[in-house]
Amino acid sequence: MKLDVRGVFFTYGSRPALDNVTLEVRAGEVVSLVGPNGSGKTTLLKCIAQMLKPRRGTVMVQGQSLNKAGTKDIAKLLGYVPQSANNVFPCTVFDAVLIGRRPYLAWGVKKDDQEIASKALYLMGLQHLATRSFNEISAGEQQKVLIARALAQEPQVLLLDEPTSNLDLRHQLEVLSTLRNAAKEKEISAVIATHDLNLASRFSDQVVILKEGKVCDAGEPMAVLTANNIRSAYGVEVAISENGGRPYIIAIAPV
Repeated sequence: MKLDVRGVFFTYGSRPALDNVTLEVRAGEVVSLVGPNGSGKTTLLKCIAQMLKPRRGTVMVQGQSLNKAGTKDIAKLLGYVPQSANNVFPCTVFDAVLIGRRPYLAWGVKKDDQEIASKALYLMGLQHLATRSFNEISAGEQQKVLIARALAQEPQVLLLDEPTSNLDLRHQLEVLSTLRNAAKEKEISAVIATHDLNLASRFSDQVVILKEGKVCDAGEPMAVLTANNIRSAYGVEVAISENGGRPYIIAIAPV
């Protein structure tokens, strides 16, 4: 198992945010976390990335516990992509991606680091923006730069929080298709938090439904994204059809 999350419990003060969450992701697998606002999706990603320290439970990558691992070691194993670029990068797009090589740098940037950053830019279709200022490109383009930066880390596990939130329909499909292909080819485990059930259905090997910090159901999209599960988690009636062997969901009305 590439990523193994066992019995993770986390609270914000006295308020439980994650309650005994267990998650397994194999090499090359894409897993989507879905659930209503406040269900714990972002908190779970941050606990896996060790940005938040679980009160209980363990997070392991390829059998190595991250609970006491150093920051540089974690950065070599995990690539984290936030919902947006909260920190402004006063540099070019290429240099913003090159930051992903920081865990590997000793005495400066090497040719290999530059080549890896260039490949990540190309993979995300950003090569034409390489010399542009990061702060001058669109929010959607910035989001793709953050994904390229994470890929430049050459991680074993990729964690993405709403990676398509700033993208139009075409770029949503392109980015998720690229991520899925990269996961398969490089045997990366990808965990994506998303509000879009249809994108989760189309691009995920497994879907995990969270509600109030607990796992309600987990498994293949067709088995998990059912009318009963969606009604229970979201309080919404839906109509579900099948498209290419995967469920397609239309929201009808609140329960």
